[in-house]
Amino acid sequence: MTPAEIQRLIEAGLPGARVEVRGDDGVHFEAVVVCEEFRGLPTVRQHQRVYRILGDRMGREIHALALRTVTPDAA
Repeated sequence: MTPAEIQRLIEAGLPGARVEVRGDDGVHFEAVVVCEEFRGLPTVRQHQRVYRILGDRMGREIHALALRTVTPDAA
């Protein structure tokens, strides 16, 4: 899986989000997701939302994903 593919999946699942994904080895990635939908949610719920979007790819094509999730005013 490529960073661009992960970015597209997250953007499709969170319309209006700004997403940046990095990863050099094809299985370990870092992502920053800026989304208004995260407002009022604790960090763990924000991360769960992203993991749900990625579904069964987590643990398979995506071995690890380090997430930073924020609202637009906190970016």
